[in-house]
Amino acid sequence: MKYLCQVWFDGAVLDAMTKEEKAEFDANSLNYDKDLAESGHMIVAQALQPPTSAVTVRVRSGETSVTDGPFAETKEALGGFILIEAKDLNEAIRIAAGIPLAKLGAIEVRPIHSFGKDA
Repeated sequence: MKYLCQVWFDGAVLDAMTKEEKAEFDANSLNYDKDLAESGHMIVAQALQPPTSAVTVRVRSGETSVTDGPFAETKEALGGFILIEAKDLNEAIRIAAGIPLAKLGAIEVRPIHSFGKDA
C-alpha cells in the first residue's frame, strides 16, 4: 500500500538552530530519504517552501477566490511530504517514526485511496 507521510512542524524550531545543527539535521534527513529509497519504501519526498509563500484557492458558485497564506493559522505547518510504499499501517508508522522531523514536529500518516481496478 501507499501512504502519504505529511511532515508538520513549527518553522521557528528550525530557525532557532545553529548553522551546524541545521546542517546536521539536513544531512540526517537526506540520509533517511536515501535509506528509504534503497530499501524500496520511497516513492517521492519533497520539502515545501514556508507557509508565507502559499495561497489558498476556493471556488464557490463558480467564482474563484485566492487568498494569501495557508487555510488556517497554526504554529505547525505542512513542511513537506514523503510518499512511501509499506506493507501495512504498522510498517508505515515505523517508517514515519524514523523521519528526523518526527522529533521536532508531527508526521501524519495517511493511506492513499486507489480508484479503479487497482483498488
